[in-house]
Amino acid sequence: MVDVIVKKTGKLSGQVCAPPSKSYTQRMIIAAALSNGTSKVSNPLLSEDTEATIRVVHALGAKVKVAEGCWTIEGAAQLESSNEPIDCGESGATLRFIIPVAALASGSSTLLFQGSIEKRPVEPLLASLRELGAKVHSGKLGGKDAVFVAGSGIAGGETSIAGDISSQFISGLMFACPMAEMDTEIMLTSPLESSDYVKMTQAVLVEHGVKVSMHENHIHIPGLQSYMPSNCVVPGDFSSAAFLLAAAAITSSRVELNNLDCRTIQGDKAIVGILKNMGVNGKVCEDSIEIEGTGNFLKPIEIDAKNIPDLVPAIAVLVCYAKGTSHIFGAHRLRLKESDRLESLYLELTKMGAQITVNDDGLIIEGGSPLCGAVIDPHNDHRIAMACAVAALSAEGETTIQNAECVRKSYPQFFTHLKQIGANVFGGKFDR
Repeated sequence: MVDVIVKKTGKLSGQVCAPPSKSYTQRMIIAAALSNGTSKVSNPLLSEDTEATIRVVHALGAKVKVAEGCWTIEGAAQLESSNEPIDCGESGATLRFIIPVAALASGSSTLLFQGSIEKRPVEPLLASLRELGAKVHSGKLGGKDAVFVAGSGIAGGETSIAGDISSQFISGLMFACPMAEMDTEIMLTSPLESSDYVKMTQAVLVEHGVKVSMHENHIHIPGLQSYMPSNCVVPGDFSSAAFLLAAAAITSSRVELNNLDCRTIQGDKAIVGILKNMGVNGKVCEDSIEIEGTGNFLKPIEIDAKNIPDLVPAIAVLVCYAKGTSHIFGAHRLRLKESDRLESLYLELTKMGAQITVNDDGLIIEGGSPLCGAVIDPHNDHRIAMACAVAALSAEGETTIQNAECVRKSYPQFFTHLKQIGANVFGGKFDR
């Protein structure tokens, strides 16, 4: 494990290219793997999670050529089963997307998950697949959590599933059900949260010639469709860029982030409006965002996080430096991420002197108290590590981020980019 030290930094400045979107990269890999022909994915993100997605589609028969700035993917005309267990790493999205896809393979597959299925549940997805004619169940293999998929196809039909546990369940079904034997109707038993991620999946499917109709409480997917190859470009990632934007905001700095297009389907572009509401000056250009921070003059806010859960760690840091009481609610699903993110934010930011109350649904933060350096345990959660590193930039003294390499999951260049714009960061090298 690698420790990184972050010291108080007076001012940041400069330009950084925002990393490519992890969510788009994973979706484009899977759609390309299902296509009858060769697709290209340009400007992809290389991270632990996207490597897991590549590993899985390769095991199912797709051929992937990884080159700098562009990946070439030859889809499998018929998905193959794997004789060996398929390692999904710690990528919950890869696991949930691939379970339905593996049901299309010619034989049985075993998917291994290095994390905890208890923390990243899949049973609602398995139940829906069984309603649609697939044979799937979870269990253990060699002491590791595993999902066993019989293969041989998906019949289709009607299934019901909650929309407020994980939108990844819905996206996984959307990838596989277009190739079912008949039409599929997905009935949502509760309102869909993180709906923009499902819309992102739909947009990627459209690029590959696949039709999916989304309605308020159900999704209709025609069966017997074929994926067509497509050349796609991965946009910049607002959820990762939010940490650098927050860093500029709390240090009264002027920073420009390139490779950010507000026209893309990313719910986390809401960070731009959130910063504006907190009193931060910004300028949105065609492919970049400029931020001029206001330091200790940030305004407290109330945020419903049900559609932007990945922004909560960055927002929590911002409101620690806003004088007054801020409320973050609608965030119950954060308890089922790489860590219990609500509890992790409470534990680690409190170490630094933040005044936080945690409840089942979110956080109440009394901002304005001075923060100080501390030894941070990110709980093997990339977003907790990045959030606390940002908080350290305006905290007195120095902060040690333990197990800092966990940022490789989504943003391997995070600490390098912080240093690039002038942050006092020492130790660790995570570029790929």
